[in-house]
Amino acid sequence: MEEVVITGMGCVSTLGNSPDLLWNNLLQGKSGVEIIDRFDVSAFPIKIAAAVKEFDASEYFSNRDQSRYSKCIQYAVFSAFQALKDAGINPENEDPTRSGVIIGAGIGGMNPYMENAVTLANRGPSRVSPFFIPMSITNMPAGEVSNRTKWMGPCYAVVSACATSNHSIAAAYDQIRLGRADIMLAGGADETVNPLALAGFTSMHALSKRNDDPATASRPFDKGRDGFVIGEGSGILVLESRTHAEKRGAKILARIAGVGVSADAHHMSAPREDGEGVRLAIEMALREAGISPKDVGYVNTHGTSTPLGDVAECSALEKVFAGSLDSLKVNSSKCMIGHALGAAGALEAIITVKSLVNQTIHATRNVFEQDERIHLDVCANGNVNHSFKYALSDSFGFGGQNSVLLLARD
Repeated sequence: MEEVVITGMGCVSTLGNSPDLLWNNLLQGKSGVEIIDRFDVSAFPIKIAAAVKEFDASEYFSNRDQSRYSKCIQYAVFSAFQALKDAGINPENEDPTRSGVIIGAGIGGMNPYMENAVTLANRGPSRVSPFFIPMSITNMPAGEVSNRTKWMGPCYAVVSACATSNHSIAAAYDQIRLGRADIMLAGGADETVNPLALAGFTSMHALSKRNDDPATASRPFDKGRDGFVIGEGSGILVLESRTHAEKRGAKILARIAGVGVSADAHHMSAPREDGEGVRLAIEMALREAGISPKDVGYVNTHGTSTPLGDVAECSALEKVFAGSLDSLKVNSSKCMIGHALGAAGALEAIITVKSLVNQTIHATRNVFEQDERIHLDVCANGNVNHSFKYALSDSFGFGGQNSVLLLARD
């Protein structure tokens, strides 16, 4: 089977709308978590989020079209074309039948749902927008990127909550390995900093309550963590067969060495406390790559800052890497960028690629007192220079859906 390589990346995030900006801000320890100012939060018990800032879609969407396409779609289109530019690809020069798009969303166009539900209730059915459905459905980020690139290969959306992006990248990897495509755009997008999402996650008691200190609210691995911080954005990667990439002289950023997917088969939203589903996914990725746990030097964890989730994930890591914990570094990017839901995995895959390329791991901020049940080096004391060839990027979704990417320095 063909090797699959990563040749381009693009993103929209609370810490910058390019991979370089995101990476540099993470290394500087900046936080994108702030008091929400895009809507009135006076009645909400939770008032913080990691919202996208200074996003300009005008290069791809006219003023009129910006009202016809959800931010979720706009984020995906922006990131996809940024990734193509980064890879040095003009989509018109590729065989459209051998080029595809798999971009998922955890929730999709949530703002149009909320706004049109209010319109229906207050003004009646005739006032609901004719663009409501295409703005909202979760396949439209992939569909619109396909429309604009004119690529006719595999094109669909994956929906697995917060594992969406990793599942999308894994699916695109499979399409190339199976010989159905030479090049794929893959990742995820979500627009979830809005009143309905904030109210829903608040009702679940899933979010951090630290309104008084937003920058330290997300505390992965910390003893005092009290929930995640809602975020949003998009991340898109260009995947190619090695043959295709080398033929066009592409720069290769990293290789996808293996993927692992599994289910917890446990609960609607809570993880298995023993981390067995996570362990299965990690071991599947290692087997596919044909490497042993000691070959992995770094894990970008799902690390949401939830009381149960962090311990379950770290329990799985400690089981898999029991013989090589001294050389394993782990961190969580959500301490600074929040939890971007369906976009989280792709943003973290981009960060993992940056870590591989630079042989640097950004610090996990806000670990004031590490949970005594977590026996891992979580890089709490600052950025770490570390020599490693293989890295894992973990993502897990409500419903117990797990997806792990094993990336390699090329």
